[in-house]
Amino acid sequence: MRQGETFDVAVIGGGPAGATAANDLARRGLAVLLLDKAGRIKPCGGAIPPKLVEDFGIPGDLLCARIGGARIVSPRNRSVDMPIEGGYVGMVDRDVFDEWLRRRAAANGAERVAGTFERLERCDDGTTSIAFRPKGASPEVPPVTIRARAVIGADGANSAVARAAMPGGERVPFVFAYHEIVRTPAAPPAGYDPRRCDVYYNGRMSPDFYSWIFPHGTTMSIGTGSAQKGFSLKGAVSELRTLTGLDGAETIRREGAPIPLRPLKRWDDGRNVLLAGDAAGVVAPASGEGIYYAMLGGRLAAEAAEEFCRSGDARALATARRRFLRLHGPVFWILGIMQKYWYRNDERRERFVRICNDRDVQTLTWDAYMNKELVKARPVAHVRIFFKNLAHLTGIVPA
Repeated sequence: MRQGETFDVAVIGGGPAGATAANDLARRGLAVLLLDKAGRIKPCGGAIPPKLVEDFGIPGDLLCARIGGARIVSPRNRSVDMPIEGGYVGMVDRDVFDEWLRRRAAANGAERVAGTFERLERCDDGTTSIAFRPKGASPEVPPVTIRARAVIGADGANSAVARAAMPGGERVPFVFAYHEIVRTPAAPPAGYDPRRCDVYYNGRMSPDFYSWIFPHGTTMSIGTGSAQKGFSLKGAVSELRTLTGLDGAETIRREGAPIPLRPLKRWDDGRNVLLAGDAAGVVAPASGEGIYYAMLGGRLAAEAAEEFCRSGDARALATARRRFLRLHGPVFWILGIMQKYWYRNDERRERFVRICNDRDVQTLTWDAYMNKELVKARPVAHVRIFFKNLAHLTGIVPA
């Protein structure tokens, strides 16, 4: 790569959103730069639905586990099992998964560079100048500068691209997530199931989100999240490990990062910059699920950027957000309401776990998760769930 070289699209950030966008654009023949901070691993339970595996061509050997259900645990230690019928939840290790996505993009023609984004500037010819510092470069050496006709910012919830190009890009509400990757003990504690995700709704371990233990085969992710300032995430994970008999398991690494709470109101600057993934806020409320939505957002961003490069019409960039919300806006809205209401205190968490024991709720939840759409084929089940929720909300059903 030459100083001052011009690309069709520069993708900043090589997580699932950025790597997917770079791969799609390169496969269509565009000149693409993929800039990523090498070695950065996002804290994530690593759950992906079968639809992601199918839609994005993910090989089966990237799955370190296939989960057959979940166990939901209430503040009073009441547990509810939610088995999956006719499907599974795939588990991936983000360090391996994200690197595979970046390598695929490079193999299909994207120019991959490890480095840190520093700034962008508008050029008179309509392109944008992007300055970055390659990994390992001396601070005394000037940054490398390239140009791009379009820029996709996929650099996380605290996106430097968003701050540089988008008004209000620095004001994104988020939950801070923290997890520890630990080695699965040779003799796991009683009650541990390597094909089950355990989710804990308990105000001591998260006052406004949830905590988790997700099996990854030879390892597991133990984590929690909260938007409450001053809450000790490390202390909460320590408590969860002690509670579940995993306090003595070997810790391999520890990671923390912000997770956005809702999609931004605008994803493009009206000129040539577009956001994707966490930078655009596409993480599902209540569940915190982000990998599928990040990759879909990256794909839609690639399509919008390609159209912009073809037509020169900046209005094409706005299609990414419109198409995403047309597909998933209703689900995000419903999940947002759920999080605000059910996660507010432990009494409501108890009621929420009780609702999860309902067979209709379980069936529709897993159908919606695996297929990534609201299930319309079961109208009677939806009606039953409505009245059951109403009973819990009004207190007719005891916690």
